[in-house]
Amino acid sequence: MSIKNSELILNPDGSIYHLNLKPENIAHDIILVGDQDRVEKISKHFDSIEFTTQKREFKTHTGVYKGKRLTVISTGIGPDNIDIVLNELDALANIDFKTRKPKDSHAILNFIRVGTSGSLQKEVPIDAFVMSTYGLDINGMLHFYKIDEIVHPDIENAFIQHTNWSAHKARPIVIKNSKNLEEKFDSDLIHKGLTATAGGFYGPQGRVLRLPLQDPSLNQKMDSFNYEGLKITNLEMETSVIYGLSKLLGHQALSLNAIIANRATGEFSKDPKAVVDRLITYTLNKLV
Repeated sequence: MSIKNSELILNPDGSIYHLNLKPENIAHDIILVGDQDRVEKISKHFDSIEFTTQKREFKTHTGVYKGKRLTVISTGIGPDNIDIVLNELDALANIDFKTRKPKDSHAILNFIRVGTSGSLQKEVPIDAFVMSTYGLDINGMLHFYKIDEIVHPDIENAFIQHTNWSAHKARPIVIKNSKNLEEKFDSDLIHKGLTATAGGFYGPQGRVLRLPLQDPSLNQKMDSFNYEGLKITNLEMETSVIYGLSKLLGHQALSLNAIIANRATGEFSKDPKAVVDRLITYTLNKLV
């Protein structure tokens, strides 16, 4: 059965609705960044750029770096944007837009997130690189999908017990990264751990301006969580949803973050731009 026009929305030129992309516009290796300005910071390293477009916060450059065809795309901030970006990228790779049906053969995309984050642990210093071995979803978006086969209930239950997680919030979800990509990007420069993904910047990450929090001590509980040596290294707004949707859709995903602050020590990087640039170079060279 063909996918309805209301479900798979295409622009008049045949591109997919939000990303403004056609299937031929993307590579199989895709770098995801939150900030649209970071797209050029990555694509400036390309030997050539074959395609560019932007619609809203979604900016895309596709080109070649050292003989490897790559796409870099900005997702904007938050789980809701990741839901748009990954579903539409998968549609570009695995749905025939003419018949509006899934293709007979499944194309596997590689998603590499290059982001910035703050460390929650003293042993993960500023200017370091963190690789997310797991994503800890504390925002609830993935519960709209059938996720039973990708979750890790032992870690989830330990986290729920440790934090006295409120029953009024969505159940936390833990999703593993791509082991293949982890091995490809690993080195002695990498710190590993559990990356928590919040659904917002203020209350969901424990920040208080004028609104009181349901659990004012949640950040401290997250800092001290330890499951068989697995600690929460950092807190951001995208990784768990990238991991969850990638696994559900049959793709590979890895999240890398440049650590520009350490909440445990109160330090902030003296040159955050430089550490991000180093992570970009590291990522590009590992991809080729």
